[in-house]
Amino acid sequence: MTPTDTGATTLGGILAEVARRRKTVVVYAPNGTERDLAATLATRNVTVEHRTLPTIGDDAFVVVRDDGRFRGAISLADLLVFLAPPIERPGDLDSVDLEHRAIFELLDETLFVTLDRRQLLATSREFEDRAWRTGRGRLHVGFQSPDAFAAQAELYRRLATTTDIDVHVYVDSAVDADRLDDAPLTVHVEPSDEIGRYWFVLFEDGGDGAQNCGLVAEETAPGQYRGIWTYDRELIARAFAAVERVNSAHRS
Repeated sequence: MTPTDTGATTLGGILAEVARRRKTVVVYAPNGTERDLAATLATRNVTVEHRTLPTIGDDAFVVVRDDGRFRGAISLADLLVFLAPPIERPGDLDSVDLEHRAIFELLDETLFVTLDRRQLLATSREFEDRAWRTGRGRLHVGFQSPDAFAAQAELYRRLATTTDIDVHVYVDSAVDADRLDDAPLTVHVEPSDEIGRYWFVLFEDGGDGAQNCGLVAEETAPGQYRGIWTYDRELIARAFAAVERVNSAHRS
């Protein structure tokens, strides 16, 4: 993230800011070879361009650019294998070679233009599991519906009672949050649209930040979302600040 990307102070503003940073990948390959990559990245805010390469086969490669800056290059075959789910991100990017680091960073900071509940649930479970394994830090989670809260309430009770994580749960006023009254966590009953509109899971590990992760998504149509999941420490910190700012304003 560049120093100029510090303006957004709301969850919606953060999504809009990330959306403006559309990434570009350039495929150097025979005609048509780039179509598989374009299909793989179709749900992301990424432009796939093609430059004809006068050879065939395994020579095809991909260059990643961000605002015109070279970020890395990788063979097209290796990239398609890498992007096949599940994508497992290493905790320490410094240990990753340059071309793969560029891809991870591309994925970290790219808006998903379409997401469904299955994808969001899978990512939420991954981040909850990461928090559980870390066992410390802070975790803020927003639920958009009573059913979503009911499905995860006991998990958050266990997280709060068996780890040193400072757990904050944000729910709509229609949710029966009394079931967690005896758990050592903080429940925020929020009438604010700013928080109620978004599905979010934010985790900071309370240490060097290597396990930090965040998901923010907005429902754009029934069952369809746009959003990001990221391991960018600054972006996650700003999402925490956005949630806490709304909560503080609501209490004042």
